[in-house]
Amino acid sequence: MDNISKPEVILQSEGLLKYILETGVYPREAEILKELRNATAEHPLGFMGAAPDAGQLMAMLLKLLNAKKTIEVGVFTGYSLLLTALTIPNDGKIIAMDPDRKAYEIGLPFIKKAGVEHKIDFIECPALPVLDKLLEEPANEGSFDFAFIDADKNNYWNYHERLIKLVKIGGLVAYDNTLWGGTVALPEKAVSEPKREWRRLSLAFNKAISKDCRVQIAFLSIGDGVIICMRVR
Repeated sequence: MDNISKPEVILQSEGLLKYILETGVYPREAEILKELRNATAEHPLGFMGAAPDAGQLMAMLLKLLNAKKTIEVGVFTGYSLLLTALTIPNDGKIIAMDPDRKAYEIGLPFIKKAGVEHKIDFIECPALPVLDKLLEEPANEGSFDFAFIDADKNNYWNYHERLIKLVKIGGLVAYDNTLWGGTVALPEKAVSEPKREWRRLSLAFNKAISKDCRVQIAFLSIGDGVIICMRVR
C-alpha cells in the first residue's frame, strides 16, 4: 500500500471524507440543497438525512438514466427527494412515501422555493401498501427508471421484491445505510445493544442481495454505505 499501513488509512478516513466533501461535493451542491441540509442538521434526528456525497452520485445516475419516473421509499426531510426533483426533467414524476409528514414539511418550503413541487407525489403512508397498489396496475410493472430506499431496514427485502418488478430492465434501485455505521464489519459483541438488531438486518439484506441473480450490484462505501442494483431481468 505504498508505505501506508492499514491502521493509518483507517485513522485518516474522517480527514479523507472532509477532503472529498470540501473539494468535490460542497462546491457543486445546489444552494437550495445546502439550505435544506443545514435545516435538517438542526433536527434531533438530523443524522438520518441523506449524505451529500451519496446525493452527488445519485444525481449523476439519474442523468445517465435520463430518468423521468422514480420512486422514493423513506423521505425524512427530503434532501434526496429535492435532489431528485432538481435533476429529473420538468415533466418528471416522483412517487415518495413516508409516514412522517412532519419531517417532510421541514423540507417542503425548500421544495417549493426550488419550484419543483409539481414533480412530487408525496404519500403519507408506509410504503408497502403503496407499492402493492402500484403493482395491481399491470402498466406500472417495469415502468420506473429509478428507486431510492432509505427506510426501515427490516423491510428492505420486502421493498426489493416489489421494486424489482416496478423498475424497468436497466433501471436502478439504490439502498442506503447498508453499512449501518460500519457495524456490519464488526463482531456483534463490539456493537452497542441498540444497534445489534439493525446490524443483523443489514447483514441479512446485504447477503441476500449479493445472491440475487435478477440484479447486478455495486456495493459502495459512500455515505453510510449504498448498494446500487441494476435490474438485468
